[in-house]
Amino acid sequence: MVFSLSSASEALGQADSPIKGAAPDFEQLQPDETGKVTKVIDGDTLLLENGKQLRLVGIQAPKFPVGRGTGLTWPLAGEAKDTLEDLVLGQTISLFYGGARLDRHSRTLAQATDSQGRWLQGELLQRGLARVYSFADNRAMVAEMLSLERNARNARRGIWAHPFYAVRRHEDAEKDIGSFELVEGRVLKVAIVGGRAYLNFGNDWQRDFTLVIESAERRRFEAEGFDPAFYQGRRIRVRGWLGLRNGATMNVTHPEQIEVLDK
Repeated sequence: MVFSLSSASEALGQADSPIKGAAPDFEQLQPDETGKVTKVIDGDTLLLENGKQLRLVGIQAPKFPVGRGTGLTWPLAGEAKDTLEDLVLGQTISLFYGGARLDRHSRTLAQATDSQGRWLQGELLQRGLARVYSFADNRAMVAEMLSLERNARNARRGIWAHPFYAVRRHEDAEKDIGSFELVEGRVLKVAIVGGRAYLNFGNDWQRDFTLVIESAERRRFEAEGFDPAFYQGRRIRVRGWLGLRNGATMNVTHPEQIEVLDK
């Protein structure tokens, strides 16, 4: 299936999150410019003829250790890069903006379509060659991307057939400190302490997996109708970077990081 800006709406299924009435809305994106692709760096990063380095916002493809010392090449990194090269190398692509336009590395952040109108993020997600990787200041199209990721995961396409990318159980989260992971489990208790919200997955908050929503982010959640207490007792899937503070922790900055798996 090819995902254009017009056909993506047909791919959106029931969202596994408390977000109500989520529907494709590409009008939330601002069309801005075009550029010819002169190099594909990896499965989500391109170099344009005008000198801009483009990061396909909202997704994370398997990575090479370029610029990361002697780090690990993630499984399927070559396949993701080759696929993106086949889609866009030497082509003129169109950029669309829905949030912050630059990251901390001065890379351009945009949704993009190729010369045939295919949505690049959608193509990579539905082929199982990327995961959704959203930020609080760049949340456009996340519901649509989560749906495509979910379809690929259910079909075990691409990365979803490899244990490196498997969804982790919350009991095992501490084994993957320092990495970006999807973690599933049931929230046992939600506590507000010092303005922060803590979503605890076990009885021992000093050892068990915990989600942390800082005060400013908690206010964002509540302003958008997401009371952290909503998640108590619910089984969820959360995505983010795992840290270690009284057991495995993950900071949550925006509601799209959390998908509710039961109602």
